[in-house]
Amino acid sequence: MKNKTLWILVAVLVVVGMWAFSGYNGMVDKEEEATTALSNVQAAYQRRADMMPQLAKIVKAYAKHERETFEQVTKARNAATQIHLDASNLTPEKLKQYEAAQNQVAQAFSRLIAVSERYPELKASENFKSLQIQEEGTENRINEARRKFNESVQAYNQTVRHFPNSMLAGIFGFNKMAKFEAASGAENAPDLDI
Repeated sequence: MKNKTLWILVAVLVVVGMWAFSGYNGMVDKEEEATTALSNVQAAYQRRADMMPQLAKIVKAYAKHERETFEQVTKARNAATQIHLDASNLTPEKLKQYEAAQNQVAQAFSRLIAVSERYPELKASENFKSLQIQEEGTENRINEARRKFNESVQAYNQTVRHFPNSMLAGIFGFNKMAKFEAASGAENAPDLDI
């Protein structure tokens, strides 16, 4: 009887150990997917920030008196590149701050494009056309990267919140992650008044 109880206890411990091992590794995998997706979002935003000086330089050559627009572009780009997200401390507040800075960049970019619309010779420039196409592609990449990040975060959050994984998540410090959300006022068309 004593041997049988010992074997049952060992079997239960093995099953619990396997569950803990599997659950922990599953949460690590989901967290890594989410942090990789976050890095991809940041890379897409960095691509846009890297393109801005080229586009601004081309537009500036044609529209010399649009100084305020160029200053706004430079200021927005500099502010956006100063904010860095850390996946280990990803709070909704930090995500909103990052998004607000990126929205300022998008608005500055829109103003820059609006300025370019007033200069037909600029619109005919091959360099400008090429950069404008790249900018459109970059915006699409940003949207896709954000979508994939939110999907990864959803899968991670579901994993750490489902029972019994929630017990392991609490023990090992796997916390719910924040998602990218639309900025307040995103439902309104951007103000392109220049």
